[in-house]
Amino acid sequence: MSLFKSCEILTLPAEMAVHQHHYNQMVIGLNGQTEFDIAGNGSLLGPGQGCLVASEQDHAFGGLGRNSILVVNLPPCTALGGEERLYNLFEQPRYFQLQPEARRLVSALSQQIRSHPEDELLGQACARTLICALQRYMAEARVRPRRPPLNLELIDDYIGQHLHRRITVAQLAGCVFLGESQFHLLFREQTGRTPYQYVLEKRLAEACRLLSDGRHSLAEIAQRCGFSSQSLFTQVFSRHHGLSPARYRKMHR
Repeated sequence: MSLFKSCEILTLPAEMAVHQHHYNQMVIGLNGQTEFDIAGNGSLLGPGQGCLVASEQDHAFGGLGRNSILVVNLPPCTALGGEERLYNLFEQPRYFQLQPEARRLVSALSQQIRSHPEDELLGQACARTLICALQRYMAEARVRPRRPPLNLELIDDYIGQHLHRRITVAQLAGCVFLGESQFHLLFREQTGRTPYQYVLEKRLAEACRLLSDGRHSLAEIAQRCGFSSQSLFTQVFSRHHGLSPARYRKMHR
């Protein structure tokens, strides 16, 4: 991703690479999974999930198996006539998950880009359309006076895909285009739990399923469920269930 093009579709190799560039960039997953790390904040991108990378910011990226991503590059502000509202998107690194209507827009524009990869004028039009659509959606989400309930299905999908990794409140908030503090407040109002408690419940529920299955070692279950070590997994599981993972497995096999 070294040469500037307004819009392009890429497949990332498995080997992680690190670089930075002088323009802002939006990346959206199309197929498979890719891994990104922006300023130490890492995440996996699946179809319909994306990230925003500010100019001059180090970021690492790599692919996991067969994958494809849509890369949208934003040229210098002067080239767009000073529309600084678009650049506010990149004030901080963030991950996001697109709503169904936005995913349909991405799919339609991606087909055009695949069909005409050398048409830079088309690429510029697609890039502007995608960035403006994302900016408008996020702006509307911030000012909407009476917000509907959080889309827990989107949040659950993200947690399920990233259960083996560290999951931050910022990443969950990005799924529904909210800031951390607003997301934390709304999430607790809606679920009665903090995001941390909710994610932990998902980890422990998956651990119970794997323990009952009986085909995985405790170390493997700890890794799959996002615990940094088997000992931490045992400690947390025992505290929440009142018995050790090994004892739970014996009782439920």
